[in-house]
Amino acid sequence: MNVNKVASLTGLPAKTIRYYEDIGLVSPQRSDNGYRVFAERDVRRLQFVGRARSLGFSLDDCRLLLGLWDDRERASSEVRALARQHIGDIDRKLAELRDMRRTLSELVQSCHGDDRPDCPIIQTLSGDETSAEE
Repeated sequence: MNVNKVASLTGLPAKTIRYYEDIGLVSPQRSDNGYRVFAERDVRRLQFVGRARSLGFSLDDCRLLLGLWDDRERASSEVRALARQHIGDIDRKLAELRDMRRTLSELVQSCHGDDRPDCPIIQTLSGDETSAEE
């Protein structure tokens, strides 16, 4: 099947599928005229990567997960360890987002939001926080 059919089946843009081929996540065959010919196995791999990416796994993690998927002798503990590590990454990102939200909320609260030009948000972003206290 061609890249457009695979895009339809996987929900991935054709450009993304071509990129995944470029970085070696899938290796479709080539017809005599050079067109990609995807097999059912390629579609399953792309669906796998799509689902993993939707959970926030990096492309490197996807490569590892595909390797584990392909390895019928794998230990599930390896998969679990990778998923647990990813949960830790998500937790760190959530903490960073909470901190950013708290800081931005404090800045919004300190801004008068009126017709005056002084604005603690702009002053903080510019690095001139001393004048925000005046």
